[in-house]
Amino acid sequence: MNLFLAIKELKHAKFRYVMMSIIIILIAWLVFILSGLGNGLSTLSAASIKNLDANYVVYEKSASATFSKSILSGDLINEIKKNKDVEDAAGFGSSMASISTEKTGNANKKTDVALLGITVGSFIEPNVIEGKKLSTGDKFGVLANKSLKDAGYKINDELLVSNSKMKLTIIGFVENETFNHLPVLFTNLNTWRDYQFAAPGADNGVKKPVQAVTLKAPHLNAAKLDKEIKGIETVTKPVAVNGMPGYKEESGTILMMLVFLMVISAFIIAAFFYVITIQKTSQFGVMKAIGASNRFISKAIVSQVFILSFSGIMIGIGLTYLTALAFPKNMPFDLDVKLVVLYALCLLMISLLSSIISVRQIAKIDPLTALGRVE
Repeated sequence: MNLFLAIKELKHAKFRYVMMSIIIILIAWLVFILSGLGNGLSTLSAASIKNLDANYVVYEKSASATFSKSILSGDLINEIKKNKDVEDAAGFGSSMASISTEKTGNANKKTDVALLGITVGSFIEPNVIEGKKLSTGDKFGVLANKSLKDAGYKINDELLVSNSKMKLTIIGFVENETFNHLPVLFTNLNTWRDYQFAAPGADNGVKKPVQAVTLKAPHLNAAKLDKEIKGIETVTKPVAVNGMPGYKEESGTILMMLVFLMVISAFIIAAFFYVITIQKTSQFGVMKAIGASNRFISKAIVSQVFILSFSGIMIGIGLTYLTALAFPKNMPFDLDVKLVVLYALCLLMISLLSSIISVRQIAKIDPLTALGRVE
């Protein structure tokens, strides 16, 4: 009966509620667009770290869980493996570089990339979607992110690395691998060391340097490992992701915008239904006079809010996916289904909670006063 009354009211005042629906649709649309952009930016910043099949990352103790500040000896890998809770360990290193397929020169096009050194054949090596895997026998073979293929690079292309005499060859492509907003080139650790520590003394005398050691150890006691081996700091993978430069700041900015948008939407919806409630005071008074309870009328109002909000949110989701189709391929936009469902539920709950103001106003209506029978 409450739902029937709500639908009848929506049909009776079509223009009024259509306008409200448009507002909800636009708010939902903006929320999901911002969600996709935020998730896309965070993915672009740390996709390769998120994709690691690892539970923990070991850094130099004074590095504050940041790859660029950390340098460890590769000999620590075997020492870490002695821990009974560590199933496997693999070295990891990162560098920023520029590549081209022609001789270097001002007129030639160069592409900025992240050069990641990994232990060949380890659990952190990404799946190849085209070409072949890394091999210890091919020192200068690299796996390139698919975005480089879209930019015109091909398998067997010889890459000239800026500011060095190094020449790399693309042997395969991987997908969704970015680091510090740059497409990734995966290579073996020795090749990465040759580039990263090319300058004499750059390795500070550290033997077989790596920036970090990734661990496959779901049941590891990180604090105990840090005590066993001096000079290291072991953190979970999510902490390692948050340690990426700019990751927390980007995510925090988008999240703050989404929170403010939802707060604003709550005030808009609450104000809209409050005004409608005030305008319909006499109608509610008649309903109370003929026996309608506060609970009955309140349920009708909440039903109206639910119908408008639910339909508006669903249309907003549909518009977001249609908008995503029109975005260029290089735009960092990634709609996570879990986030879409989460924000949809949040918007729905906010809308329903905002109707409480109207419900409270209904409870205060006196039938006789509303009908004008009392001076």
